[in-house]
Amino acid sequence: MLLTKQGFPEEDELVMCTVTAVHFHSVFVKLDEYGKTGLIHISEISPGRIRNIRDYVSEGKKIVCKVLHIDTDKGHIDLSLRRVNESQKRNKVNEVKKEQAAEKMVEFSAKKLNLDPIQLYKEIFEKIQKNYPTVYSFFEAIVEGSASLKDIGLAKEIDGTLTTVIKDRIVPQKIKIGGKLELVSYDPYGLDIIKKSLIDAKNISKGKIEIRYEGTGKYNIEVESDNYKEAEKILEKAVHTALDPIKKSKGIAEFVRQE
Repeated sequence: MLLTKQGFPEEDELVMCTVTAVHFHSVFVKLDEYGKTGLIHISEISPGRIRNIRDYVSEGKKIVCKVLHIDTDKGHIDLSLRRVNESQKRNKVNEVKKEQAAEKMVEFSAKKLNLDPIQLYKEIFEKIQKNYPTVYSFFEAIVEGSASLKDIGLAKEIDGTLTTVIKDRIVPQKIKIGGKLELVSYDPYGLDIIKKSLIDAKNISKGKIEIRYEGTGKYNIEVESDNYKEAEKILEKAVHTALDPIKKSKGIAEFVRQE
């Protein structure tokens, strides 16, 4: 980590830890993100009876723990390993890996600009921490187009160099939204009307809209985009394009959004 967080973690927060010492009834760890020491009692290692604590942890092992209690006066942090499920563990590990990637981007850019990477990372973090939980999440917003380094007041040369690095290394996440269409026409040419309305809807944005027939007048429509706002606009226009001709022919035309 280029930067250690100040203060203490919050209760119930998930933290990445490194095991430093294993005793008969307890385990000492270092909280990687905070640089502080925490303790895991044997009862919080794993459910059920534990015959040998080293079957679960060993010195140097990286583990994800949940913060149970903090005594700021004494500097004590009580942690739990057993209260972290597999999904939480995966999410935390992924979060840490992403933040390490963000640190590498800052470090690479700082070296090109002859700047102190720790100071640059610290400056960015201090400017964005109220609106973004991590530096990487801020970098993702830059790639999506909803944020920029210019907005937080970084020098022009830093903005240009770091933005280029960010956009080279972070692949935009695809946004998928959609729902269910119900289209029924009582017009003699109803089938042709429905077919044309769906073709027109799909052509609103070629390559970004998929429509699948699911039987008995029901269709699934899905929009894929790099940007959520763009996806919303495309979906709204496509849905109206599909529904309006059926409504005009006094048929059944409904859309149910799927979250």
